[in-house]
Amino acid sequence: MKVAKFGGSSVASVEQLEKVYQIIAADSARRFIIVSAPGKRYSHDIKITDLLINYAECCLTKQSVTEVQQAILNRYLDICKPAGLENTFGQIKQAVLNLVDLPTDNEQLVYDTFKASGEDNNAHLVAAYLTSKGIPSEYLSPKEAGIVLEHSPHGAMINMGGKELSPDILAKQVTYVIPGFFGFSEDGQLCTFSRGGSDISGSLVAANIKADLYENFTDVDAIYCANPNLIPDCPTLKELTFKEMRELSYSGFGVLHDEALIPTFYANIPVVIKNTNNPSSPGTMILPDSHATEKRVVGIAADSGFTNIYLSKYLMNREFGFGHSVLNILTEFDLQYDHMPSGIDDISLIMRQDQLTPDIEKRLIERFKTVLHVDEIKVTHHLSMIALVGEGMKQNIGVASRATHALSINQVNIEMLNQGSSEVSIFFGVNEADEDRAVKALYEEFFVM
Repeated sequence: MKVAKFGGSSVASVEQLEKVYQIIAADSARRFIIVSAPGKRYSHDIKITDLLINYAECCLTKQSVTEVQQAILNRYLDICKPAGLENTFGQIKQAVLNLVDLPTDNEQLVYDTFKASGEDNNAHLVAAYLTSKGIPSEYLSPKEAGIVLEHSPHGAMINMGGKELSPDILAKQVTYVIPGFFGFSEDGQLCTFSRGGSDISGSLVAANIKADLYENFTDVDAIYCANPNLIPDCPTLKELTFKEMRELSYSGFGVLHDEALIPTFYANIPVVIKNTNNPSSPGTMILPDSHATEKRVVGIAADSGFTNIYLSKYLMNREFGFGHSVLNILTEFDLQYDHMPSGIDDISLIMRQDQLTPDIEKRLIERFKTVLHVDEIKVTHHLSMIALVGEGMKQNIGVASRATHALSINQVNIEMLNQGSSEVSIFFGVNEADEDRAVKALYEEFFVM
């Protein structure tokens, strides 16, 4: 069996749904289908998820909801009407209108429920569409699909104790359509992933049914070794390891959610990235086993919007529990860090800048001073993190040297360098203004012969 996930652009219109139907009809092994909410049809279009967030905000602030309700319903109607799914649209309409009756005492639950309705309604729509085209299909809820999650302020987290599907579900000869992006906690409360979380839903279902393959359909032919908008002629990648893809996704590659590979990794299930608009393209295969090639670097990723909090204290290395105290303070402020390079007398906390309001930053600095008695604190905003990724780096000497030299001759100052002992990736912190120049310099060094 295969699990196939279709992203927002793949289900944004009835024309795209026809492509989804053709893909599913071409392979009877594609029995479990994960769908996102309808995405953008064109560059200035609005995703249904964004409309639903606006809808929730209007409800919470007691504003008029008429306009946003109509915008949401129009998106579904534009798909249902030409497909002859008037009855399905009627059910979706009622579900959208009923959202205003939700209790508003738990704001996070309101947002989660509104957002999840985008995928939920679309799964009903896609199941009806496939059935109308001759593929018997049924809606399957995330709960029935065994998607068990844990609450987190930054988006639901995977519970690796997911549940196997019932034998009756597996035995039934139908195609199941499952809404992505959300699931339920052990106590039955709905919770959503961070943006792009339908990728994780597909991975969890693949693990739960012990699929032979997880296919992730998107709007690009394959994964590129760098940003093709910045480097138009950069090559695509035929194959990656899980570790390489995880590093690239986390570091700015937007093709796949950075947490999506975890369930398939543990279940030893290969993943392939394919294009809904060009399904005959082989795509990029992501494999559990390491096939580290002679290539030192397989990809370059970049992501902006980081802050570096630099803490310095003489004899820090002799002070028991200093790092533990740093982490405790971050926990107090509900902050997550991405990197923590250190020296004997200093430590840097690299984190997403959008977590730090001016008030939080001020209170955090005061807390560090009060608890840790540091000699110096310096905060640097507007950093980009550039990642060189490749499992082959550990078999090759001098990758870091070549990278730093390439950045140097292109006048890119390195604010931070971090390399783990696994040697799968090297991270360079640079000013956001230098990001594009840094990526181009590294691409020239490692990919241009």
